[in-house]
Amino acid sequence: MSDFNHVSIAIIGAGLSGLTLARVLHVNGIASTVFELDASPAARRQGGQLDIHHDTGQEALRAAHLYEEFLGIVHTGAQAHRILDSNNVLLHESYDEGNGMRPEVDRGQLRALLLDSLPEGVVRFGKKLVRVESLSEGKHALHFADGSSVTCDLLVGGDGAWSRIRPLVSEATTAYAGISFVECYLRDAANKNPECAKVVGAGALFALAPGQGILGHKENDGSLHIYVAVRAAESWLNQIDFTDAPKVKRTLLEKFEDWAPEIRALIQEAEGELLPRHISALPIGHRWSATPGVTLLGDAAHLMSPFAGEGANLAMFDGAELGKALVKHGADFASAVREYEEAMFPRSERSARESAANQEVCFGKDTPHALANMFKGWEAAREAQ
Repeated sequence: MSDFNHVSIAIIGAGLSGLTLARVLHVNGIASTVFELDASPAARRQGGQLDIHHDTGQEALRAAHLYEEFLGIVHTGAQAHRILDSNNVLLHESYDEGNGMRPEVDRGQLRALLLDSLPEGVVRFGKKLVRVESLSEGKHALHFADGSSVTCDLLVGGDGAWSRIRPLVSEATTAYAGISFVECYLRDAANKNPECAKVVGAGALFALAPGQGILGHKENDGSLHIYVAVRAAESWLNQIDFTDAPKVKRTLLEKFEDWAPEIRALIQEAEGELLPRHISALPIGHRWSATPGVTLLGDAAHLMSPFAGEGANLAMFDGAELGKALVKHGADFASAVREYEEAMFPRSERSARESAANQEVCFGKDTPHALANMFKGWEAAREAQ
């Protein structure tokens, strides 16, 4: 193949992990190419609010020389949270103290910040990977749906939960974590649904009972982003016709029939499409033997449930740490990958265990009091420092 069809470092997926890696490499004078299956940056919605942790996500942004720009997109006040029981009794409430430990941002704005920080041509959209061919000396050939191909010296899979790169290093597969979400929105809630806006508050809502809950967040445009959560068989969501939104609402309201009307209204007043979401995870402690010329980032490496808020943070931190290792070791990709993986495996295992434990706190027999007590314990510990 010609030089035009060869890149040194190929990153699959223009999510937060892959873009952070590309940015850290760029600011250190190292070229990489990101291949993304979406046709454009605006091809699909990027999700809702993210809390960016001071010791992972924020550190990654510092390594990417984007921390000051990040502060400009922070959703002021959104670190607040409310914990309710099914009768709409407030068990715990906190306010955004502006301490910067876990400020909230819109995922789409954060991704745009990373994308805009990269030179034109680094990210190639419309590149759906269909096949990977292992070559000699750790090189790989990537074959895309548009008929193009490229070879690379280092292949990095930042392509999410259903990674096409993961099978190159591991036989592990994702498994259903036992919780099903239905995602929905209430637009312009302060004006159109002020009582619903009051229930959610300025930041995050956790309205919980054993085996079910309604989780929400006020977004920076005033919308309420709601997840209706049910502990159910994996087949449950598949039995619901999501083309019929009124019927979906009726099905959900039946699940929450004994809940306070103020909380049920978050389902009743939802607008537009309702979306099914299975919560899945890789095995806790997922790791693999060193594989020449390939490694993984983020959900591709350590998909976990969202109940520790670590997914996006670890993804960005992975990208930054791999980037720094590549800067340190230069053309010695094997040493860089080894250093990155040796630190990433135990780090991600700790977070995956925390996520699994927090899922039980949220939906187990002692909820919502167990969650309220956990938050109170965290806050007491911070005040004691």
